[in-house]
Amino acid sequence: MTGQELQEAVTDPGAGVRPREAPPDPVVSAGAERFAGLLAEVAHLDEVPVDSNFFDDLGADSLVMAHFCARVRKQPDLPPVSMRDVYRHPTARALAAGLLGGTPAPPDAGTPGPSALPGSRAPAPAPPTGRPHHVLCGVLQLLAFLGYAFLLAAVTAQGYEWISAGTHLLDAYLRCVVFGAALLVVLCALPVIAKWLLIGRFTDRRFRVWSLTYFRFWLVKTLIRSSPLVLFVGSPLYPLLLRALGARIGRGVTILSRTVPVCADLLTVGDGALVRKDALISCYHAADGVIETGPVTLGPGAVVSEATVLDIGTRLGDGSRLGHASSLHTGQAVPDGEHWHGSPARPADGGFPEVEPARCGTVRRAVHGVLLLLTALLVYVPVAVGLLGVLLSRMLEGSAAVRPSGAASAGAVLYTDVLVVTAVAFFGGVLAALAVLGTVPRLLRRLVEPGRTYPLFGFHHAVHRAIVLMTNRRSLTRLFGDSSCIVHYLRLIGYDLSPVEQTGSNFGTQVKHESPYLSRVGTGTMVADGLSLMNAEYSSTSFRLSPTAIGAHNFVGNRVAYPSGGRTGENCLLATKVAVPVSGPLRHDVGLLGSPCFEIPRSVRRDSTFDELGAGDGLRRRLAAKNRHNAVTMAYHLLTGWLYVFCVALLFALAASRYPVWGTAVIALANAVLLPFTLLYFVLVERAVTAVHPPGPLFCSIYDRRFWRRERYWKVPSETYLHVVDGTPFKSVVWRLLGVRIGARVFDDGCALTERRMVAIGDGCTLNAGSVVQCHSQEDGTFKSDHSALGAGCTLGVGAFVHYGVTVGDGAVLAADSFLMKGETVPEHARWAGNPARPALDDTGGAQ
Repeated sequence: MTGQELQEAVTDPGAGVRPREAPPDPVVSAGAERFAGLLAEVAHLDEVPVDSNFFDDLGADSLVMAHFCARVRKQPDLPPVSMRDVYRHPTARALAAGLLGGTPAPPDAGTPGPSALPGSRAPAPAPPTGRPHHVLCGVLQLLAFLGYAFLLAAVTAQGYEWISAGTHLLDAYLRCVVFGAALLVVLCALPVIAKWLLIGRFTDRRFRVWSLTYFRFWLVKTLIRSSPLVLFVGSPLYPLLLRALGARIGRGVTILSRTVPVCADLLTVGDGALVRKDALISCYHAADGVIETGPVTLGPGAVVSEATVLDIGTRLGDGSRLGHASSLHTGQAVPDGEHWHGSPARPADGGFPEVEPARCGTVRRAVHGVLLLLTALLVYVPVAVGLLGVLLSRMLEGSAAVRPSGAASAGAVLYTDVLVVTAVAFFGGVLAALAVLGTVPRLLRRLVEPGRTYPLFGFHHAVHRAIVLMTNRRSLTRLFGDSSCIVHYLRLIGYDLSPVEQTGSNFGTQVKHESPYLSRVGTGTMVADGLSLMNAEYSSTSFRLSPTAIGAHNFVGNRVAYPSGGRTGENCLLATKVAVPVSGPLRHDVGLLGSPCFEIPRSVRRDSTFDELGAGDGLRRRLAAKNRHNAVTMAYHLLTGWLYVFCVALLFALAASRYPVWGTAVIALANAVLLPFTLLYFVLVERAVTAVHPPGPLFCSIYDRRFWRRERYWKVPSETYLHVVDGTPFKSVVWRLLGVRIGARVFDDGCALTERRMVAIGDGCTLNAGSVVQCHSQEDGTFKSDHSALGAGCTLGVGAFVHYGVTVGDGAVLAADSFLMKGETVPEHARWAGNPARPALDDTGGAQ
């Protein structure tokens, strides 16, 4: 049916009415025919019956339906269709009835209008004059780094000389304590002093990136997030840092998130509030090349759950709660006492698990904070400083001892010493860590009883925190993940995985928990990266451990936070960034997508293409081949890691050997060389890994050698070093060196790109902290990847996630914590929000 015919049907809804029998709505019928015709074009089918199920009957998948949605949005006479609409109405007739039939449904309360999205407030200030400001900001940031390197070198050198002057062991220990305490005070006070001198009090304002105002902001942000007090997150010491920075923090507040609110003056937290881990609260975001700061308010007794994002201009009322995997967008406020969830959040159907409070007053918190400081000053700092002093002394003595016999001999001895020491420390450290993790936490677990409520900041809490810190070793999960070894490692630290159906990819390289001994993953379940098992529930004064179990034959996508009361059973698909339900019936044999979640098909025909490869007699042979390839990958990972440690140790050994002649300048030079060397080293490692087989579009089994090479690409090169250059022009330089097709003056405040060579980013894009562009997906035994492209001037909000095969038009905006699904096409200058993302509403309630 043509567009004109559809329009005639729409304008004449009474045409063809029979007097006695209610006829089909002509608008719905016409719309169903149009939808069916467009789907036939997209799916390359001869015909699509209007009553055929998109997934069960036609074999379509989310990628095909995303292309269908994009095609529909280009038709001016049809309403826009989102992926949520497709899953809710899985036939052409049902889709037409849902979108065209009867009275239009009220706008989704969870979909914000433009005023709630980044870059939609007052007009931006006049931009600086392009490239000169960009270059000037980079130069100032480089000078700041060099100045910090020289200051650190001077302090280290003076401290080393003073400690070395000790006459006996006790004297040296006391000098280590005094020096460590002084250094801790300086490093903690420096960000606070810099903030008040360079910024003063943060206010609700806007300023351009790369401007002089932005440089001061970046310098303060960098110093704040490098403060040693960040290591005390979750303790009573952390709120003291926030108060010193200007935040209004009430009594009895507990904050477990490691993301430090940079614009602390704009943060207000009422008495007894709780912020759980992995919550993003920064009191600023970037949009269209502009930094926007704004307030975030948490009322007394408010609770912010895990994996959440609170954008600027948001508020949680007294006693309210924001559920896990949720977000508040600019302008949203949760009323007092209400429970909200979703992205963007809306009222929840039911409540969330509550933990009864315990006695945890000011005295208890103060004693705990003092004990933490004393432990750090009397144990950790002296040990660290002492080991550094011994290492420097050994290097100096070794170099001096051989210097008379010639420079070549001195160099050989120095290289040999560094080689032996780093090899023993690095490889021996891996073995020692495994031995400790398999024994010490198992002994400590007996001291904390599951199901019992304990007060925070006491003995049991300290034991629990020790188990969490010891067993969540990112380096080891990265080493063993994406291989058959990961199940043995997780069992070693306490996971219940039996019986295991080995696939060689049971878990990715990022898995974390709060108690490995209460974590159970069922038989045949496969987990992608970013799983967080929420074994502990908290209040601001207490905690309680509970078992967390994922059913058998599940597939868990990326970045899923699974709560202890998750209502999912066997044979479920938990899609990327899904909010696992904690109420309602137990789901099984179904897929779940979105936040709040809704049901989708557990699997589609395309994802079952390679099912026969994961079973039968050939599985053992294919698994053995994958294991051999993964073993080589793990060896490469260890080798490149040790080589980096060796080079860094050698750099500072050479500097120490020249210290008696050149003094502090040589240590400062080594500090200054460290960052560019790190960037260059890991760029070369990644280029070497991808030289023969660069990442590209794939549709294959996990037992395909091309997938194994992709696993090597993810594991061997490091990625954490990239965050050192967040918010600087140098981030774009590194991206280009890694193969990203990136435009000019891109502002990247902490975006992650999983396949660098498969991403294109246009001029002037703004990428916020915590955003991700992931050019792949895995569901069960099938792997898929494709290119993704961001047009010029795009903005990715804080914590936004972009999947593969995506095209984002020029000037488009993706709101905070949104999930842009695979295959989506965002039109130019459009504003999308939600999980899954869809067009935001305009001021009249219509889609943009």
